[in-house]
Amino acid sequence: MRAVTLNSVPQTPALADVPTPQPEAGEVLVKVAVSSINGFDAATAAGYLQGAMEHRFPLVVGKDFAGTVEALGDGVEDFTLGQAVFGVVMKPFLGTGSLAQYVTVPAGYGIAPIPDGLSVQQAGALGLAGTAALDSITAVAPAAGETVLISGATGGVGALVVQLAAARGARVIATARPGAEADFVIGLSDATIHLVDFSGDLPAQVRALAPHGVDAVLHLAGDGVQLASLLRPGGRLASTLGLTAEAVEGSGVTVHTIMADANAQPLTALAALAASGALRVPVTATYSLEQAPEAFAAFGAGALGKLAVTCS
Repeated sequence: MRAVTLNSVPQTPALADVPTPQPEAGEVLVKVAVSSINGFDAATAAGYLQGAMEHRFPLVVGKDFAGTVEALGDGVEDFTLGQAVFGVVMKPFLGTGSLAQYVTVPAGYGIAPIPDGLSVQQAGALGLAGTAALDSITAVAPAAGETVLISGATGGVGALVVQLAAARGARVIATARPGAEADFVIGLSDATIHLVDFSGDLPAQVRALAPHGVDAVLHLAGDGVQLASLLRPGGRLASTLGLTAEAVEGSGVTVHTIMADANAQPLTALAALAASGALRVPVTATYSLEQAPEAFAAFGAGALGKLAVTCS
């Protein structure tokens, strides 16, 4: 099968032919229609995960997938051949990823049915970013009327967090530079989104909107310690970038370090929101599998929203 692979790290991902995987006991073989690029994939290619996870070369990259069930391993009863499914590859090693024509995944973790009303393109870009967004907003739990600062609002996770926070009735302050970034973020929700330009004096801009400090921060980009300083006493911060409580010890704020847990429950909840139209999966460009290296380059250059990759 064709797949986007790495023969070592750091390395630029490239298209190659590799053996088609076969499902082991308890696994599902999915014929992948759509995947997407995530920060995790870029970090893998850059070599940042060396020592953190086992790498099996040639390493097929990719976390997100959407497609149809092609084969079932022994003992799998919850899925049927031809069923439309999506999710996140959640194996304890790197090597059998989803930027490929086929992928095997555990039947009990990281996979859920695609409901009616959710397109395969949306599903293929939803899993990892959606789970990270949902876990982050759940951690800080903004109440209606509370002010939430979202740093990294133009990325895949941030664009979903903006929508989830606004849906809770929170007052959203989001980072975006004037122009295309600002237009993109404003268009994510019918609610009023207050914008701050992270390339300027970010603390001054935030304090002008929230003189007593914000109630919650979503740290998806930028300086986490600086962002924590913009919280009111007792405020909450969720970080997908590894910020810990120790980094802001003594500040009186609560820090949640987020590791996206893509089990069936959040995947199903996200799919239902997206299928109903309550959550928009912000796919801004679609690439073929052959164009995946171009997608990685665009991601690294700061592309807005989610970049989808068609794999079939």
